[in-house]
Amino acid sequence: KANVFIVMGVSGSGKSTVGQLLADTLEIPFFDGDDFHPERNLKKMSDGLPLDDSDRADWLQELHQLAQAALVQKGAVIACSALKANYRDQLSQSIEDAVDFIFLEGDEELIRKRMEARKNHFMSPALLKSQFDTLEPPEKALNISIELSPQEMVSAIVDALHQKSSIGLIGLGVMGKSLCRNLARHGFQISMFNRHLQDVEEHIAVDFKAAHPELNKAKAFDHLGNFVRSLERPRKIMLMIKAGKPLDQTLDRLVPLLDEGDIIIDGGNSHFKDTHARQKKLASQGIEYIGAGISGGEEGALKGPSIMPGGDIEAYQQVAPFLETIAAKDLNGNACCSYIGPEGSGHFVKTIHNGIEYAEMQLLVEVYFLLRASGKNPDEIAAVLASWQTEGLDSFLLEITIEILRKKEGEAWLIDKILDKAGNKGTGNWSTVAASQLGIPATMIASALFARYISSFKEKRMQLASIFEEEAPVFECNTQDLREGYAIARIVNHCQGFELLAAASHEYNWSLHLAEIARIWTNGCIIRSGLMEMLIPPLKHTESLLLHPEIIEHLKIGRSSLKKVVLSSVAANIASPCFQEALNYLNAMGTSTSAASLIQAQRDYFGAHTYQRHDQVGTFHTKWKNTNHD
Repeated sequence: KANVFIVMGVSGSGKSTVGQLLADTLEIPFFDGDDFHPERNLKKMSDGLPLDDSDRADWLQELHQLAQAALVQKGAVIACSALKANYRDQLSQSIEDAVDFIFLEGDEELIRKRMEARKNHFMSPALLKSQFDTLEPPEKALNISIELSPQEMVSAIVDALHQKSSIGLIGLGVMGKSLCRNLARHGFQISMFNRHLQDVEEHIAVDFKAAHPELNKAKAFDHLGNFVRSLERPRKIMLMIKAGKPLDQTLDRLVPLLDEGDIIIDGGNSHFKDTHARQKKLASQGIEYIGAGISGGEEGALKGPSIMPGGDIEAYQQVAPFLETIAAKDLNGNACCSYIGPEGSGHFVKTIHNGIEYAEMQLLVEVYFLLRASGKNPDEIAAVLASWQTEGLDSFLLEITIEILRKKEGEAWLIDKILDKAGNKGTGNWSTVAASQLGIPATMIASALFARYISSFKEKRMQLASIFEEEAPVFECNTQDLREGYAIARIVNHCQGFELLAAASHEYNWSLHLAEIARIWTNGCIIRSGLMEMLIPPLKHTESLLLHPEIIEHLKIGRSSLKKVVLSSVAANIASPCFQEALNYLNAMGTSTSAASLIQAQRDYFGAHTYQRHDQVGTFHTKWKNTNHD
């Protein structure tokens, strides 16, 4: 394909030298735009007078015709100042797809020195300031620093023009770096970008590339425009940026550099409604936006995460080869990555994944604390949990908990030195809010979230503990009941999580495939477990796990053990919110007649909200207050 390469910049930047070298390298003709100026323009500049737009009109038109003619042959390199955006528009009018602008950028003082060293040139150094004042740096050009030698500049240009990357990634934090290495290990040609902040974040991409041999063919950038130009079209760009304002700021810089048909993949923990809003906004500009939940942490991102992409299905199909290749694999060797649904469904599913994760972690915290209160040390607790791992309760979170409890510093367990104030990044809150908005009693997720909130009040907890002056708690319950209670509580947590997904699917018309979501959660992600694998067959036939015969059988067998755990923890004055909520949920859901009739009567009394009856059809209101008594 013939192309015209316009090497642009202010006078003295080296346009002609670089342009000629580039043309020689590409074996295509070179034209110096200055040679096409009419005599009146040359005289005006030699007299120290800047050209105005009217002076340049005929000149730009002639260069445009030159470019058109060159495309009929094998292309050309044209050196031309092209300082203003409208000049570039005139030069590329009707041939935009075949014109590449190469901007030679540099410091005004350095260029002035170069101009002063030139002899007998028509352009006076005095005009340099007017050129910089006129200059409108291009957004979509390939930017090349004039601090490089001409040969180095041409090498950088040729590399950028002829070796396009198939996918790019912005944001080289922990997850971003691991994903880059994962992509490179699978043979993808990638481009990497990280912002440049003086004395804060400098040369991040270049240094990262140098540190890992698998990235030797990757392209590293701290210039966003050059990063974008390094990608083949339609461009596919993954963003690993903190959700919210930082993400929107990145999009504000990135989107003007893109073209219709390009695809952005947001791999961060964005709120699903924000993702949908961004999708709608960018769709109006012809740019596709995929919200992809990614779970697995640093190791998962490197070795294979679970990926939950949502958005336009045709856009997903274009990026599927990348995402499905780097994803973890299930027991059958299939990718733990699958199209979730439209809009922000991918990020919603990741949010609920994290909500389930909150409760799973809290249950293990409660198991640990109860066993500690029974007199066991961390090594002994790890041994108990290791036995559970081989008895059908295997999970990633159980596995890492065992390793954590065995970790020592010297003779002391590290767990005893960690401050008991838990952090959170918002997804547990979003899950709880979603449950409230959708009317789903995901009580274990909410309790796990509030347990973290309570933990943050360390000083107040210490004050109350000294006031209560209670003895150290002693937990009395055999480990077999604790194991069975833990197993049942986990089932309840997963039932609530999938009920929440089902409700969202109906509310937002997403048509989520719950069994497929469970499948991609069997490896790579934080909540991968044997239980998740067990849930796939039931979810193929029901949205309500709680009513599935296999699940019911487990609950019937283990419910008494769960009750013993809760009673023992209450007797020992030990908070066990997730265990208690699991039992409360089963008790409430297993009750055919509840006390909610009194709530309806109360609502009707003070608000005339009406009520229904089980002995008559219709809606009723009662005048409850007896006005006849004294």
